[in-house]
Amino acid sequence: MKISVIGAGYVGLVTGTCLAETGSDVVCVDCDRKKIDVLNRGHIPIYEPGLAELVARNVAAGRLHFTADTAAAAKSRIVFLAVGTPPADDGTVDLSALWAAVESLAPHLAENCIVVCKSTVPVGTTARLAERLRQITGREIDVASNPEFLKEGAAIDDFMKPDRVVVGTRSAAVAEALAELYQPYLRTDKPLLVMSPESAEMTKYAANCLLAAKISFINEMANLCERTGADVNEVRRGIGHDGRIGFAFLFPGAGFGGSCLPKDVRALAAFARTQGIEPQLLDAVHEVNERQKRWLAERIEVHFGGKLDKKAIAVWGLSFKPGTDDIRDAPALVLVERLLARGAKLRVHDPVAMENVRKIFGDKLVYCDRSADALVGADALAIVTEWKQFIHPDFEEMKHLMREPAIFDGRNLYDPRRMRAAGFTYYSVGRPPVKAE
Repeated sequence: MKISVIGAGYVGLVTGTCLAETGSDVVCVDCDRKKIDVLNRGHIPIYEPGLAELVARNVAAGRLHFTADTAAAAKSRIVFLAVGTPPADDGTVDLSALWAAVESLAPHLAENCIVVCKSTVPVGTTARLAERLRQITGREIDVASNPEFLKEGAAIDDFMKPDRVVVGTRSAAVAEALAELYQPYLRTDKPLLVMSPESAEMTKYAANCLLAAKISFINEMANLCERTGADVNEVRRGIGHDGRIGFAFLFPGAGFGGSCLPKDVRALAAFARTQGIEPQLLDAVHEVNERQKRWLAERIEVHFGGKLDKKAIAVWGLSFKPGTDDIRDAPALVLVERLLARGAKLRVHDPVAMENVRKIFGDKLVYCDRSADALVGADALAIVTEWKQFIHPDFEEMKHLMREPAIFDGRNLYDPRRMRAAGFTYYSVGRPPVKAE
């Protein structure tokens, strides 16, 4: 099957590559010519585990192509729209890239083409896309919603082994065509759920907002535990074994970031207001998360009595989560900005995200290729991202390198009792702090 994917970002590149892997002839189209040039030179403009190898294999096999020319979509049976829909200042969704793609694409659509929107868009957008295409082309074009549920850092597995595939269409023929396309990924009896386009669009927002709500909930419980002497990890275990609740997304920390959860919470709240509904829960989810992003900086400030001028702080982890170089809405950025404003000197390390951070902060930070290098002469260590290589460090070496053995753990990586025995002052989320023995 000939497929076109408009947009070669996280979603578009993963989608196109995975579809090529199962034999489709795929062309990825992006208006960013620099990105297309990078891809055509055999490089990947994003970090996603396993993606580079998959792209190379399918390019070599002649199944995957990259271009900036939307005319390349002319003979495609299915065209996916996977362009960015970033947030505006008021939380609403900026659809300008989506509409620009539609305007450019419309003259090249084949007679029997199906346009599938993978971009995260407000409810009703699929219908508006169909109407706009009818206005431009003078004919009816099938438009469906097919939201993505990819996790950065695990996107290939999520596409190849989905929990479910959601298709929003009122056309039996469109549903059948997409069922055929996705059949290789649903061989373990995972469902393809056909529903209205409006329900599919809403499903994407509802899923992300519910996950965000679970994170904000456990973070608020963690803050209460910290005040009362309870241990949030014990509380998490106590509630997670309840089958109605479960453990997923019940990990306290320094707040969530990335390109999806923060944006989608605000976007759904803004959309709710257009429907005359005051989104009290969604607003609270956002506000709790914004407050949680300040947790690390606030604990560091209290520890040093508010005197951070010229204090050396090591920071481990800059990406919003492990497995990606994405720093959009990352809690680490909040920490770095606040500590710099207080006069602290920062030595930072991240396995893959440092170049993206350098573009923002330039020479205001010291960038360290090794996690141990960031600790040299440090008065404290702040852990913001739970990269696996941070889980079992050499604590004796750390203590030797640091000026003061103080750790502020925004991801609860370590056992407080072990940290006390190892001679560290240790702060973690929702658990009583410990002082070095």
